[in-house]
Amino acid sequence: MTDSVTEPSKASWTKYLPLAVIVIGAALAYYFFRDYLSFQALADNREALIAFRDANYVLTAAVFVLIYALIVAFSLPGATIATLTGGFLFATFPGALFNITGATLGATAIFLAAQTSFGARLGARLEGSEGLTKRVKDAIDENQWSALFLLRLVPAVPFFMANLIPAFLEVPLRRYVISTFFGIMPGAIVYTSVGAGLGEVFERGETPDLGIIFEPQVLLPILGLCALAALPVILKAVRGKKGL
Repeated sequence: MTDSVTEPSKASWTKYLPLAVIVIGAALAYYFFRDYLSFQALADNREALIAFRDANYVLTAAVFVLIYALIVAFSLPGATIATLTGGFLFATFPGALFNITGATLGATAIFLAAQTSFGARLGARLEGSEGLTKRVKDAIDENQWSALFLLRLVPAVPFFMANLIPAFLEVPLRRYVISTFFGIMPGAIVYTSVGAGLGEVFERGETPDLGIIFEPQVLLPILGLCALAALPVILKAVRGKKGL
C-alpha cells in the first residue's frame, strides 16, 4: 500500500524537475554571469574573441551555439548581445545560421521543460473549459501553424513568452521546432547583420542601433510576413461566415 502511494508521488515530483533545473540555473547564471552578457563586455573582449576564433574556428562556432542555447533556455537577458556577437564573429552568414540554431535549441529545451511540467495539465484544463477561453483554444488548434509563426514574427511578443505559450497549448514538438527555426529567421538576420558591422561601431566608440528592426524598410517586410501567416486564419473566418 505504501509503495503504491509513493510511486505516483515520486512520478508527480520528477516531472517538475526539468523546469526546476531551468529556474534555478537561470537564477545562478544571472547572478554570476550578468556582467558578461552586455555590449560593454563584448567591446572589451572583442580582440581576444577574434583571436580565439581565428585559431579555433570550429570550436568557437560550437561553443557559441551552445552558449546561445543556454542563454535562451534559461531566459537570460543576453540573447540580443549573443545575436550581435554571432554577427561580429562569423559575419551575417554563417552567423545568422549559428544564431538561429542556438536560439531554436534553447527554445526547444524550455518548451519541453514547460510541457513536461505543466503543459499536459493546463492543456487538458483549457480543453475542458467553456466560453471565450474554449473558443480561443479551438481557434489556435485549428490554425496552429499560423499562430506559431505569428508568435515568432510579431516584434511585440517577448521571445520567452513565445517559447512558453505553445507548451501550454499542446503543440507537437516537430511543429514547434520548425516554426521556431523559420519564424525567428527574419529578426535574427537583421540583428546578425547589425553585429557584422560592429567593428566600425567599436572604432567610433558608439553603440549599435538596436531599434533598426522598427525602421520602415525592415518592419514593413516583417509585417508583410505576419499578414501572410495570418492569411489562412482570415480566409477560414471569411469562408465560415459565408457558410452561415
